[in-house]
Amino acid sequence: MASFRHVTPPLRLFYGPDSITSLGSELARLGSKRAVVFCGPWARGPLLDAVRAGMGDGCAAVFMGVAAHSPVPAVVEAAHELERVNADAVVALGGGSSIVTARAASILAAEGLDVRQLCTVQDDKGGLKSPRLTAPKLPQIIVPTTPTTAMVKAGSAVFDPVTGERLALFDPKTRAQSIFVDPRMLQSAPRGLVVAAGLNTFASAIEGLMSRTCEPLADALLMHSLRLLAQHLPATERHDDPELRGELVLAGILCGQGTDHTAAGITTVLGHAIGARHELDNGMINAIVLPHVLRFNAEAAPAGLGKVAAALGLPHSDADSPLPAISEFVTRMFDGLGLKLRLRDVQLPREALPDIARSSMRDWFLLGNPRVVRDASELLDILEQAW
Repeated sequence: MASFRHVTPPLRLFYGPDSITSLGSELARLGSKRAVVFCGPWARGPLLDAVRAGMGDGCAAVFMGVAAHSPVPAVVEAAHELERVNADAVVALGGGSSIVTARAASILAAEGLDVRQLCTVQDDKGGLKSPRLTAPKLPQIIVPTTPTTAMVKAGSAVFDPVTGERLALFDPKTRAQSIFVDPRMLQSAPRGLVVAAGLNTFASAIEGLMSRTCEPLADALLMHSLRLLAQHLPATERHDDPELRGELVLAGILCGQGTDHTAAGITTVLGHAIGARHELDNGMINAIVLPHVLRFNAEAAPAGLGKVAAALGLPHSDADSPLPAISEFVTRMFDGLGLKLRLRDVQLPREALPDIARSSMRDWFLLGNPRVVRDASELLDILEQAW
């Protein structure tokens, strides 16, 4: 019998057309009277009005400075806004950038230190060390517009535009208290953002199932997340349907919860290394590199490949690797979505590949890849194949 520990953090999920009307009572339950809404300028108008109406008298301010990839200057500005209004909760309206910015700003405002004093670092042996962040944190409420796994995470990776580094802040006290899945909010996101977030979740679920760390409860979450994604992402004619978008959000929640108990891998790492530095969406990068990473990892993760195949409904046997069937499924799905399938097609310069490979070696998520990555040349080979 294998030993494992599976801890499920508390979460209140409100789902459906009337869900946002419970936002005010949820703030009251948390004792909040001065919540700050985090969003981008795109939310101005009926979308933001609906959220504020749902909050009742509980909105103290709106921070509209959220930017893609949560750059440090925007997070610092947001933390100052929380301090200025003496906020007692945050409401993140949007996708991953809004959610991460709200969490990270809450950490900076509470701890009162520079982000580099609060982030996770690798020690000399390659282990990860996260400083203990002891200050109480503001309750986090999320109103998602895209199917991002960030909804249920405790980590907040912010981007330093000066150094090009991703800085990870980790604090379980910043997990979402509640999530409100409202069709009006889901329909506000451009189709491309929904697809990109779904692709990121799709790749994360596959990497979770193939990781070195696995256990049956996480497998169940990840496999059903993958089923939902495989069913709904290819249905391009229904991408604006709120029912479909709601199912994708549920897939994001399941994947986010499942990957809390597993590791990630090269696909995630390369998305991190390329996305913010080259102003490209992580999900689109994930889609480009995933087939090449699957081939790289196949021999090291036969059991994981079997779980992926089962979730995708693909026939397989113990005698034959399911990799060809999985690769065919992935290629067919990506072709149907009209994705660009080469790094050159998204204008990533080939001369940038060696630096991307070197910087990726410092990403802590690389430690969970099922096949040990020994040096940057192996990552460069994957990048060259994808280019």
